[in-house]
Amino acid sequence: MMRDCLKVNQTSITLIKGDITKITADVIVNAANSSLLGGGGVDGAIHRAGGRSILEECVQIRERQGGCAVGEAVITTAGNLPAHHVIHTVGPVWNGGNQGEARLLAGCYRNSLSLAAEYNAKSIAFPNISTGIYRFPKQLAAEIALETVIDYLNSVSDQTGTLEQVYFVCFDDENLDIYRNKLVLGE
Repeated sequence: MMRDCLKVNQTSITLIKGDITKITADVIVNAANSSLLGGGGVDGAIHRAGGRSILEECVQIRERQGGCAVGEAVITTAGNLPAHHVIHTVGPVWNGGNQGEARLLAGCYRNSLSLAAEYNAKSIAFPNISTGIYRFPKQLAAEIALETVIDYLNSVSDQTGTLEQVYFVCFDDENLDIYRNKLVLGE
C-alpha cells in the first residue's frame, strides 16, 4: 500500500493505493447504484466482502424509501468489513457534462461526509466514485472529490467531533497518480 498525505485543519487527507474492502476506518464509502442491491466494481466487492447483513439493510432502506437517488447517501453497518459502517452513495453516469454530473458527484462526497459526521465517524474512506463503468472523466472526478472534501473540512473546522482522517483509496496507479498530482499542484 502506497500513501501520500495532506493536512486540512485538524484532518489528514491520505491517498492509498489498495482495496477499499481492506481499509480499517469508521466508515467506508460504496460507489453504489440506485437499487442498493449490489453490482459490479466497488459495489460488488463491498457486498461480497461485507456479507449478507449489508444487503439485508439495503433491502430495508429500499422498502422504506425506494432506493437512493443520484448524489444522495444512505448508511448501513459494515458486516464483515474492517469498518463500522458503509455509506452507499450513487454517483452520476457521465453524459457529456451537461446533465449536472459535476454537481451530483460533489453531492456524493458532501452527503457522505455529512452522514459520517452524524454517526460521529473519525475516519472515512472514499473510492473513486463514478470513474469506472459510469465513465466520469478521472481528472475531473478527482478535482471535484478533493475540492468538495477540502471545502467541507474547512467549513466544519471549528466544530467538535469532526473527521480526523479522510482516505482516498485508489484501486489503480492511474487514479493514484491523478490524485497525487492534484494534491501536489494544489488544484
